[in-house]
Amino acid sequence: MRTRPLKVALLGCGVVGSEVARIMTTHAEDLAQRIGAPVELAGVAVRRPDRVRAGIDPALITTDAAALAARDDIDVAVEVIGGIEPARSLITSAFEHGASVVTANKALLAEDGATLHEAAEKHGADLYYEAAVAAAIPLVRPLRESLAGDKVNRVLGIVNGTTNFILDRMESTGAGYSEALDEATALGYAEADPTADVEGFDAAAKAAILAGIAFHTRVRLDDVHREGLADVTAADIASAKRMGCTVKLLAICERAADGRSVTARVHPAMLPLSHPLASVREAYNAVFVESEAAGQLMFYGPGAGGSPTASAVLGDLVAACRNKLNGGRGPGESAYAQLPVSPMGEVVTRYHISLDVADKPGVLAQVATVFAEHGVSIDTVRQKGKEGPHDGAWLVVVTHRAPDAALSATVEALRGLDTVRGVASIMRVEGE
Repeated sequence: MRTRPLKVALLGCGVVGSEVARIMTTHAEDLAQRIGAPVELAGVAVRRPDRVRAGIDPALITTDAAALAARDDIDVAVEVIGGIEPARSLITSAFEHGASVVTANKALLAEDGATLHEAAEKHGADLYYEAAVAAAIPLVRPLRESLAGDKVNRVLGIVNGTTNFILDRMESTGAGYSEALDEATALGYAEADPTADVEGFDAAAKAAILAGIAFHTRVRLDDVHREGLADVTAADIASAKRMGCTVKLLAICERAADGRSVTARVHPAMLPLSHPLASVREAYNAVFVESEAAGQLMFYGPGAGGSPTASAVLGDLVAACRNKLNGGRGPGESAYAQLPVSPMGEVVTRYHISLDVADKPGVLAQVATVFAEHGVSIDTVRQKGKEGPHDGAWLVVVTHRAPDAALSATVEALRGLDTVRGVASIMRVEGE
């Protein structure tokens, strides 16, 4: 074993960073054996130096992250600051000064991953980011390496624990969206400002990363169609149950049937209870991968939290350190395909539509005519009279698969019918 240690710069020391530092210290001997050389924490960049950080030598603490990233003696920089800047500048500086980089920064990778990959390639360094998607669940490496010889056609996943917890509570307790969100916040699953989670931004960033790896194509956050949870109601959950489905916020990355384009999207969807993802409860994550040779694969586990995320960071750190020690490099960006990303309107899917209609003869015929005019075939129809002093009925229609643009146009046309008082809800049906 080499006695001179490999030096690591830790950029950020919040929940994840502090756990990375703790594991590096408490497992130092094991890490050295796995790598073939000792690993030394050379500096820790923080914003608030006065905060007590148990187990970290105060002499290592610095507020000058730029100077730490630019040290020529750093072998690997671990970036767990998050956000776009200064993270991007710090990572590119680390590359320029000879360091490899391990990051958990999904937002930056989804927004400007190309810049990071190009900088790593230019300076002969590694860029690892297993922790950016689904925390401790091994997902990036299997897609990038284990399935490198296969053709991945679809990635379907629950990649945000907060939203899965909310939907699970709505289903199991009958709570409304606001009540379930309040419970998630009280238990620490949701941030004080839950926008990134409940509006789908977090899942969309992960979808962009997964699509890029799976389809060897650069996919940015702006390419991902995104819808959040705000419009999901208890009635939607109940309707899904009647169909033998559950509601999940899904990240869906697909290769077109002709192989000439890809799509990436995040939105709530009804999923059959028979699908493996339907049983994923609480704040857990799971990703279902479909490939030509390997078939169907599922990856499951805790998708957030300090310890699970730190586990993924440390796995990447070991790989980057081994490469430094042996003079090799890990896999770089594989975006050779450069397939176009199709808009949401071209995605082929199914709709579950709930209509508030007048309860009189001819209504169903009018509704069916609108579907036919837009080339959308109806799978099932269910009608139920409304209780109360006012006449009317609920009409629930589930379509066959059709382009999303045609389905959306159908819904808009339905809104214009005199006999349709309102479109109560629209939700896609996936997983069949």
